[in-house]
Amino acid sequence: MTTHGEGPLWVPAWGGLHLVDLLAGDVLALDTRTGAVERHHLGTIAATIRPRTSGGAVVALERGFALLDAPPAGSPFRSDAAGSTSRRVLPSLWPAARGLRMNDGGCDPHGRFYCGSMAYDETPGAGSLHRLDPDATTTVVLSGVTISNGLAWSPDGTRAYYVDTPTRRIDVFDYDPADGLTGRRPWAAVADGPGQPDGLTVDADGGVWTALWGGGAVCRFAENGSLDQVIELPVPRTTACAFGGPDLGTLYVTTSRLDTDTDRHPAAGAIFAIDAGTRGLPVLPFAG
Repeated sequence: MTTHGEGPLWVPAWGGLHLVDLLAGDVLALDTRTGAVERHHLGTIAATIRPRTSGGAVVALERGFALLDAPPAGSPFRSDAAGSTSRRVLPSLWPAARGLRMNDGGCDPHGRFYCGSMAYDETPGAGSLHRLDPDATTTVVLSGVTISNGLAWSPDGTRAYYVDTPTRRIDVFDYDPADGLTGRRPWAAVADGPGQPDGLTVDADGGVWTALWGGGAVCRFAENGSLDQVIELPVPRTTACAFGGPDLGTLYVTTSRLDTDTDRHPAAGAIFAIDAGTRGLPVLPFAG
């Protein structure tokens, strides 16, 4: 059970499913066969993780990034990993007084890691989308966002889908390695009512799945942006989703206990496994 589960991802080299308990600053390694969980504490915030091509992981912490070194075999977040893990914390991207934290992100097809920020008090326009390149340099690629959330690429790698939650929509960018993300435009809107788009993932058919914060569901949009599937869950605050399992045929959905009546919703904070009738894409790693 998590307080604020986020960022699920399936990494075969790590032994399967991992996620973050974001506000606890923990990474969780989950054994999907037994339900056993290992927690690895990283700091005040553990926002987003991705594997590194050289082994280990890249992590978005409260105010920037960290690189975890580990052997290529085994998870840097499991006690049975082969060898030890060391951590290199990169310089903070803003001072603590600004009241910001990292939130959600992912890697592009060329191994660059993106994570977006937000204000703790959700001040409109206070956040940005940051990119960490393999040489450890950072760039602000988008500013003026409020709650920077899901980011994932199309199967052919030419488009990226992105959520700034209060806009109630999923936007799309064009992408190429030279120019990066360009041409941001609205792609799909979430209808008025309970639920705003949060974390997202893309399936192998090009469909985009997003968790609905406050909506108690995950929904799928077809390649043309039309809503074509809604899966309801017995908790109100779904946060993110990702495909996993040996064939990437299971949709894992993280949830939160924040501002939730847990007497009415005792499963809040759990992670759900769903047969969504389609397969996902392998996680894109960080090349640094």
